[in-house]
Amino acid sequence: MENLAQINLTLYLTTYLIASIPFGWILAKIFAGVDIKNSGSGNIGATNVLRVVKEKNPELAKKLSIITILLDASKGAIMIFVGKYLGVPEATLWAIAVLAVMGHVFSIFLMFEGGKGVATGFGVSLVMLPLEALLAFVTWFIVGKIFKVSSISSLTALLVLFGSSFYISPDITHVPIGLITFFIFYKHVPNIERLIRGEERKVI
Repeated sequence: MENLAQINLTLYLTTYLIASIPFGWILAKIFAGVDIKNSGSGNIGATNVLRVVKEKNPELAKKLSIITILLDASKGAIMIFVGKYLGVPEATLWAIAVLAVMGHVFSIFLMFEGGKGVATGFGVSLVMLPLEALLAFVTWFIVGKIFKVSSISSLTALLVLFGSSFYISPDITHVPIGLITFFIFYKHVPNIERLIRGEERKVI
């Protein structure tokens, strides 16, 4: 029991620290020479990487945004696989999933600021709730194509993920996925306010 507690604590701390790494900010700084925290929306995610870097180099912007999505999505997913390899309980895996999203949106390296958590949330959901995550991805893609507004597609996909989990995986504890949904919605409050005012920018 004591050994399991030590393993859990190590997994939790490692997950939070890895998830706190602001990959989008680092990539844009190194390869494009721009500080995305002081440009565009100020967010460290792939959408702002694309928007800001595109002004200097459109082709580089696409590459960096894709790499950002992949790295952010892998933050928690990798740690969940590590937990599975170590044979920890499912409750620990879900705790890792929640901590991964928390680390991204409340990064210790950015004074507890961070991204929106969409890619990281998708990454952990793809491991824990694969069918629901795929449904959410299809929703994100279709809504994004129609409206071309990142926040609309992301929040709609998140609702599909959360809602479908009650039908596809009714036996799981929904508190962790509920917390992930809450954190991502919380980080989107400014976007929601801009949507209400009709001021949210499109991704073209």
